[in-house]
Amino acid sequence: MNTKTIQFIRRGEIVSLANVPPTRTLLEVLREDLACTGTKEGCGEGDCGACTVVLGELTPALAGGPTGDHLTYRAINSCIRLAHSIDGMALWTVEDIAAQDGTPHPAQEALVQCHGSQCGFCTPGFVMSLFGMYQNHVCHGNVITRELAQEDLSGNLCRCTGYRPILDAAQQMGSLPAVRVDESDLLQKLKLLAHSGPGLGADLTYIAPKDLPALLTARAAHPDAQVVAGCTDVGLWVTKMHMQFGKLLDVTQVKELRRVEDYPHHVAIGAAVPLTDAFAALVAQRPQLRTFANRFAGLPVRNSGTLGGNVANGSPIGDSMPLLIALGANVVLMSKRNGKIGHREMPLEHLYTGYRKNVMTADELLAWIKVPKPTAGEQSRVYKISKRFDDDISAVCLALNLHLDGGKVVSASVGVGGVAATPVRAIKTQAELVGQPWNLATVNRAIGTLRAEFQPISDMRASSAYRREVLGNLLQRFWLESQGMQQINLEAFKLEGEQV
Repeated sequence: MNTKTIQFIRRGEIVSLANVPPTRTLLEVLREDLACTGTKEGCGEGDCGACTVVLGELTPALAGGPTGDHLTYRAINSCIRLAHSIDGMALWTVEDIAAQDGTPHPAQEALVQCHGSQCGFCTPGFVMSLFGMYQNHVCHGNVITRELAQEDLSGNLCRCTGYRPILDAAQQMGSLPAVRVDESDLLQKLKLLAHSGPGLGADLTYIAPKDLPALLTARAAHPDAQVVAGCTDVGLWVTKMHMQFGKLLDVTQVKELRRVEDYPHHVAIGAAVPLTDAFAALVAQRPQLRTFANRFAGLPVRNSGTLGGNVANGSPIGDSMPLLIALGANVVLMSKRNGKIGHREMPLEHLYTGYRKNVMTADELLAWIKVPKPTAGEQSRVYKISKRFDDDISAVCLALNLHLDGGKVVSASVGVGGVAATPVRAIKTQAELVGQPWNLATVNRAIGTLRAEFQPISDMRASSAYRREVLGNLLQRFWLESQGMQQINLEAFKLEGEQV
């Protein structure tokens, strides 16, 4: 097995690991190879947060962003994160954040003071999520509100303590004596790792190119390699289905695909941009998407997973695709053939041919998602229906984007998830709306069309009848909100099992 040595920074020192199989998870390396058993093994699928660790990544200065190179801190699930993917990064586990004399970190001390632990199994994961919050907020002088604490801890589950004391701890740690990471020293060491990394071809099992030409060359040379981009789904194939891969092609280190580029009429989101950053770019254009963005899994999953990976995966209940379809997003596929780099662009919904199948050839990769900016007269909403409000998979997702002019529907774009083998556009419903007055009669006709347009299956999340009924009710909700009724008592319209 020809595998490169993994190098990362832990406790201020470079850790080097050789002969690590390509599908070995970070959690396995921590617990079994490094004897770091403080990080717990819970669900093995990124749902409970017991395995949470924090990664620090060298982030170059960008136009409009922080000046100079800086560290980006991300709490992630180590159970579904492949060990090779942290090469060149800094890592903190629950064993690493206390002072050398044993003084607890404020994230730990606050949990003690607020009585935030009972059985203790979930506690290491909560500590590390709190550590990530501390680095990203407290160290920048920001106050942690209750709302922020709830959002950032949504990927950590507790079965016995209860969340109130843990949320109290999140708010209290900022009042404790400050603790700082020596970022200047850490940045120097990360830069050394970046310059000393092996080139393309050094590893034939875990291939992680650094730029787009190298990525496309690798894809052409290894069309049989499994592509990974955050591994929040492929990681489940490893932990739950025990799948092994002879070759993996990781796109997350490609500098060109880690950017969000702003253009006059659209934003272009690289396939390697983490979901956290991708949703931030979308919310900056459309603030009403914020709640929906925060309900996409939990923060550790959004910190690892990428928008490009979610789109390329093509799950019929993938939350980002109905929204992107409604917003009129296009995808850009790229390849290298006969020594030349080429690309083709298409509407996102044209990418899919069937259940988790798409039009990409063996040498192609999804490189960019282009999302139009909002325009005058636009009204857009997206609704997610799930059994839990946070950290859950959709039963139904409905996204709508209408342009109104003088009370008339000029254009309509409707994306739907959870009702077919792929995320889909509601073409018949759109036709029912376009050119019609935006009134209750039009909406009622469109509700009937929308409920009849798809034949969803019944499964553990919802019945077929429930999904059809909910689709219509969500369109009714969109109408009510468009009439300025956001503050109505939504209990009057709440469906059994629906989160409003």
